[in-house]
Amino acid sequence: MRPPILSTVLLFLSMWDLPLAIAASWGFNDATVSVHGKKAGVGGGEKQKLVENKSLPDPVLLGESDTLKILLTTIEDKKASRPHQAFLLLREPKSNLDTSFPLSIKDSGKGKLELSHKDLPVQFSSRSQTLSASLVIASFGSSKPYRSHAFDLKIEFDPSSPPKSVDKPLRYGKLPEIHHTFKSDPKSPPKIITIVFAGAVIAALPSLLIVWLSLGANLNHTSKAFGSSPLSHTAFFLSILAMEGIFFMYYTSWNLFQTLPGAAVVGLISFLSGSRALREVQERRLAGLR
Repeated sequence: MRPPILSTVLLFLSMWDLPLAIAASWGFNDATVSVHGKKAGVGGGEKQKLVENKSLPDPVLLGESDTLKILLTTIEDKKASRPHQAFLLLREPKSNLDTSFPLSIKDSGKGKLELSHKDLPVQFSSRSQTLSASLVIASFGSSKPYRSHAFDLKIEFDPSSPPKSVDKPLRYGKLPEIHHTFKSDPKSPPKIITIVFAGAVIAALPSLLIVWLSLGANLNHTSKAFGSSPLSHTAFFLSILAMEGIFFMYYTSWNLFQTLPGAAVVGLISFLSGSRALREVQERRLAGLR
């Protein structure tokens, strides 16, 4: 019994197409590399054609004022496509130090890269040397990525130009010990200044007493006031003297933390006793005694 013809044809086609699916890979075409001088116009610079898996026989020279330009079209399975990654890999053969420069790729697969001396790391741009340049193209999926040596890039410098200065790289490690200089504690004013101003205040008391008597102050009610409310008047008078004493101690030897508690206690006593003393004065005035 012969197998059906349609089944045989389909099986043959699937076996013929399987190697093609496995062989799908990334690559490029229509690729050129050129070097443009500083004064070269649009389209200036000799172009050399790049071919897959084949490097240029002669190195490409890149001077200090030149710009390297690469144009290509990335392809996947012989169709123009945009890969996930496409870059030029430069490597120094002796040290195997390398760096990469991504190509700007459009959705159509057309890519472009421009490279000059200022784009190179200091390890590659500090002296004349020849670097190995490879093209790398890859993306997600089962397609085989592309990587192959494309050309040698010779970095050249003008002998008459001064050598390029290189900044010392930042190194992390132990630093010298830091000695902090803290601000000294605030000092009280000199005692002589305090004594002078205290004397000026004491000297003004007789003048205050004279003005007080001239305004009609009546000292005859002193005994009556202390007789009616001796505790409040005495406490009020002593609290005023105590507050002056606290201020004196603050200016001579005390700090703020010593002064505030004492001032709070004396101030409270002065407030309570003063309220009661003034109430007693009000009662005498309401009684017609002035």
